[in-house]
Amino acid sequence: MKLIVGLGNPGREYEKTWHNLGFMLIDRLMQRAGGRRYRQEARAEVAQVELRGQRVIVVKPMTFMNLSGEAVRPLVEKYGEADARNIIAACDDIALPFGMIRVRARGSAGGQKGLKSIIERLGSEDFPRVRMGIKPDHPVSDLGDFVLMPIRSREREQLELMLDRAADAIELILAEGVERAMSAFNERVKSEVGDQMSESKKLKTEN
Repeated sequence: MKLIVGLGNPGREYEKTWHNLGFMLIDRLMQRAGGRRYRQEARAEVAQVELRGQRVIVVKPMTFMNLSGEAVRPLVEKYGEADARNIIAACDDIALPFGMIRVRARGSAGGQKGLKSIIERLGSEDFPRVRMGIKPDHPVSDLGDFVLMPIRSREREQLELMLDRAADAIELILAEGVERAMSAFNERVKSEVGDQMSESKKLKTEN
């Protein structure tokens, strides 16, 4: 059985912070599936629901972000045949522009401590993940503080759109596979150099 794991931190003080997008996405999937309530198991909140005709386990680790793997490993052993490829992880990504999602079939943690914990506990990087961009549009002195900041009301509309796209991506992974979801949802991040070159060409053309 597939497990969909959304990463975040337990506690009301973290509910509406950037680092809890994984939890928000799991709630969105529960809503779509008509799930009613979570149960406590293996230091996590879990529920069995149906998405795209498949029975899946949705998971919110209650261990805090840095120890997510402590909750995920026993659940994968029980429901996922101890195979890392049977989980789909979802988390925030400080390197991606706000509103962008990126689907990956496998790979390193890329600095995301929840993914790092899961990789360490499962001994494998070979699982799909959906990353949701939270990169601020202004300089911040401490990224660690930023990810734990409350999301501002003016950002809620774009956040809701991103959560819906991420939920769509997970459903597509379940229905047609991760490669299809990557093709459908991944966007290219333009580099600052590329943007500057384009702007320079535009000015030359106008002159």
